[in-house]
Amino acid sequence: MRRLISLLLLIAAASAFAQRGPRDPNREFIRTDAPVIALTHVRVVDGTGAAAQDDQTVVIQNGKITVIGPAASTAAPQGAQAIDLHGYTVMPGMVGMHDHMFFPMGGGPPQYSNMPISFSRLYLAAGVTSIRTTGSVQPYEDLELKKLIDAGRVIGPKMHITAPYLEGVGSFTPVMHTLTGADDARKLTAFWADQGATSFKAYMNITRAELAAAVDEAHKRGLKVTGHLCSIGFKEAADLGIDDLEHGWIVDTEFVPDKKPDQCPEANARATRVAQDIESAPVQEVIRYLVQKKVALTSTLPVFEASVPNSPAGQPQRPLLTERLLNVMDSEAKARYLAARARIPADSPSLSLLKKEMQFEHDFANAGALLLAGLDPTGNAGVVAGFGDPRELELLVEAGFTPLEAIRIATLNGAQFLGEQDHIGSLAAGKQADILVVHGSPDQNINDIEKTEIVFKDGVGYDSAKLIQSVQGTVGSH
Repeated sequence: MRRLISLLLLIAAASAFAQRGPRDPNREFIRTDAPVIALTHVRVVDGTGAAAQDDQTVVIQNGKITVIGPAASTAAPQGAQAIDLHGYTVMPGMVGMHDHMFFPMGGGPPQYSNMPISFSRLYLAAGVTSIRTTGSVQPYEDLELKKLIDAGRVIGPKMHITAPYLEGVGSFTPVMHTLTGADDARKLTAFWADQGATSFKAYMNITRAELAAAVDEAHKRGLKVTGHLCSIGFKEAADLGIDDLEHGWIVDTEFVPDKKPDQCPEANARATRVAQDIESAPVQEVIRYLVQKKVALTSTLPVFEASVPNSPAGQPQRPLLTERLLNVMDSEAKARYLAARARIPADSPSLSLLKKEMQFEHDFANAGALLLAGLDPTGNAGVVAGFGDPRELELLVEAGFTPLEAIRIATLNGAQFLGEQDHIGSLAAGKQADILVVHGSPDQNINDIEKTEIVFKDGVGYDSAKLIQSVQGTVGSH
């Protein structure tokens, strides 16, 4: 009899669970998902570059912004959850345009592995509500992860998937396929477009014929190609129809003496950059040419800062070895990064090169070109998803942009390149409620961008601190 009662209780519990459905695993990270939310008495930075508006009310309903107006004349709708945000700023969610899902794992030759749990949460926690993966080493996982995030089963940003790298002969890592020629580049582009990739990335050893074939195939499908190039100079790539260039002047090899066509020069490249003047006529001509050809450029300043020697005592620390950055790494990843930093010579020209890259990007944007922002979590493993994105804004301000300009570069510019500007990238009635709630005024002090507390994606507000806490010690593992 006792066993029968236990069985009946078990059946009843299972029935009740089935009626309720499984517990939402994301629930603990949600600060608010009320049907109607009013963010009141808040400073609004809309992402367009316009001046901030103080003491505003922002109304969110059904995942979208319905009203933005002065708090004195904009009443919260009846039944809305009102959140008083005196002392806070809202701004658009960042659009990360070089935000991989993978992380360097060390080894020789170097290996890379996806971080689907930690990176998804860290991007969102830092305020990156949309990403372009800009090169994939595990493309099927990226595509499936996007489906899970879109279905609400996994927490993470909206994902625009870039196909596997289009790399020629000479790759430094076995995680990339080696193209066998232009026909292979065309076939690979067509295949991954059919699988759901929305962009492509040419890599360091691709030939001009291979790049031309990939660009032609992608453009036939209304898709875009970017590139981290070495074998092809920026002006050559622009002539071949490339849409975007990654990293900027710091990787352009067209000025290297005796560079051979379709080959990445192994010698003299670094020395050429160290000696080069950004204000020189040849460099400024490259900028004008890219503007003429309407080629965008993605800034990834954090990945270069990670290779700068430690700052002398008494000077601002560079790079920023914050506890929250180190605490999310697993023990092996942390050890690899600290060991890599210890190997950087004190007389490294990395800081000088970083400053020159900053000047190039500032000149590029001032010439009327479209500058995008990302972090590139590769290099010596000192750049971690999420944390590097706000750091990119801080470095853009160091490069000479105003905070409002830096915010636009990291939000609306990316949305425009993706063709998503009608939905994301700025704050306006009718747009998706992808909104950061920041303690302070990042339009006045860009460092306040580090104080993001709530991140709304499609009207659901996530708790940044809880997301970060949930992945302590996991970057490098998953």
